[in-house]
Amino acid sequence: MEKSKIENIFFDLDHTLWDFEKNSSITFSKLLNKYSIDVNFQEFLKIYKPINFKYWKLYREEKISKEFLRFNRLKSAFDELKIKVSDDVIDEISADYIKFLPENNFLINNSFYILNYLKKKYKLHIITNGFTDVQNKKMKNSGLINYFVNIIDSESVGVKKPNPKIFKYALDLSKTTGTKSLMIGDSLEADILGSLNCGFNAIHLIQNDEPTHNYCRIIGDLKELETIL
Repeated sequence: MEKSKIENIFFDLDHTLWDFEKNSSITFSKLLNKYSIDVNFQEFLKIYKPINFKYWKLYREEKISKEFLRFNRLKSAFDELKIKVSDDVIDEISADYIKFLPENNFLINNSFYILNYLKKKYKLHIITNGFTDVQNKKMKNSGLINYFVNIIDSESVGVKKPNPKIFKYALDLSKTTGTKSLMIGDSLEADILGSLNCGFNAIHLIQNDEPTHNYCRIIGDLKELETIL
């Protein structure tokens, strides 16, 4: 990556700037209590998280719908925990989860610090696999939204990262090229390989002991960007 050529920086949102794990856990804690679901909270999260990851991968690959994702990630978790919850209640929990999730505003460590540093030198954008309304609320409520020129979400574009169409759409919208652009994200498949395949530069934020690789620069804290850019 030639630092001097970079003009536009594209960030992923969830797990990169917005602390999805913490905000999601807070939301589920409230909802399981609201609906009187008798389950150990940590056990629920232990079962739910890999199921959610699996269904999001299927959704990203266009194999399931948004509605299927939202309902079945919960139903599958309750089934595995052997907890009987009616379909109507699962629908209500699913709707409440989407409603209340954006109200929590915890960010990844040093998000504001690095955004304040970068905005003086680069045009900043978001490319996120998420639902338009939910992602916009997250950004507004957390104070992130004013840092970004463009917010590109998969629901609006019609395809999800790593589909090249969303990266090409982002470049066209931002009137730039891959060589002048840098993608920063937490997902090797969606953010890093997806953007590299479209000619972007990339930096991989790894915070959970994922395997390392040689595809691009790897960082463990957003503040490290200050020494790179």
